[in-house]
Amino acid sequence: MANIIDDATIEYVGILAKLELDGSEKEAAKKDMGRMLDYIDKLNELDTEGVEPMSHVFPIHNVFRQDVVENGDDRENILKNAPESKDGAFKVPKTVE
Repeated sequence: MANIIDDATIEYVGILAKLELDGSEKEAAKKDMGRMLDYIDKLNELDTEGVEPMSHVFPIHNVFRQDVVENGDDRENILKNAPESKDGAFKVPKTVE
């Protein structure tokens, strides 16, 4: 699969990565990308029949808690800290015309 890496591909990847590569760097990148694609081809040869798909190599499970209100609605005490309030909300100076 490495033969699909050409100069245009390297140039495009360089633009996307915002890299300025000279000729020798482009050749090195072409070889590196070719080796990566060869390795991916090698991985595709593995027999994965019966292997469960996974999102993580360790058996991690999400721990969810109940969505329970713990501190309640204490609006009146909270608004006591406000310099000004109006209709149960903080009143602040206008910042946008």
